[in-house]
Amino acid sequence: MKDQKHDTPVLAEGIQLVDSHCHLDMESYAEDLEDVLERARQHKVATIITIGVDPDSSKKAVRLAQQHPEIWASAGIHPHDLLSVTDSTYTKLFEFIEANREWIVGYGEIGLDYAKQRCEPGIQRRHFQTQLDMAKNLKLPVIIHDREAHEDTLRLLRDCGPFPAGGVMHCFSGDYHFARKILDLGFSISIPGIVTFKNAADLRKVAVEIPLASLLLETDGPYLAPHPWRGRRNEPSYVLHTAACVAELRGISLSLLARATTANAVSLFDLHRPKQPTELDHDN
Repeated sequence: MKDQKHDTPVLAEGIQLVDSHCHLDMESYAEDLEDVLERARQHKVATIITIGVDPDSSKKAVRLAQQHPEIWASAGIHPHDLLSVTDSTYTKLFEFIEANREWIVGYGEIGLDYAKQRCEPGIQRRHFQTQLDMAKNLKLPVIIHDREAHEDTLRLLRDCGPFPAGGVMHCFSGDYHFARKILDLGFSISIPGIVTFKNAADLRKVAVEIPLASLLLETDGPYLAPHPWRGRRNEPSYVLHTAACVAELRGISLSLLARATTANAVSLFDLHRPKQPTELDHDN
């Protein structure tokens, strides 16, 4: 059913969603974060994982998780942000994660990006392997960024695996054949708002064909807003539209899709544990 005023899908009472990947520390949310979180609550998005992409944003993600009971954090270094990274950077990041395990539920996002290549591919691969090993040592699920680098991403995941804590291919951009190889590693696949675009045939097939138990939902906000907000700032409340689209594509109810994807996120990221807001640790 839809709210006629906003043409927004409406979840049944007691059913909630998880936005498994958002970047709430970014400047795009600086002016109205509280409004963004309130809209998420109104649209039954009860949990948001905000993602670290470098040491500074990882610290900001933890601060947000400390301030807001619905937010959890990840920490890691994105392939766009590797040029200044040293062994000391990793040592400090490891120590930071260990000191903040109460709020950190994943390692990433990390991976390979051959589209923009802000860092030479060989350097990216070396750092990717280092961070995969860190994720395993920390016993955290790994959050993977893969853009136009499917073959090398898969090879390194196979070489560095297995990953007992699991992982997720965030903002999945491959076809169903590649998805099957990722699932064979025991990873989940996260579907972004791109699935609402009618020209996203490969992603729509993936969203339909993979097992429901392997499916997560995300916004990747502030990027990649779904229809009808395409081209505008994305935010966690919009994951409801992605959920509705995937449910329709799969021929199942929105409630069933929401229950399953929420359970998958809770299991992968260990979101069962209680968390309360706390005073900020300014040393972080």
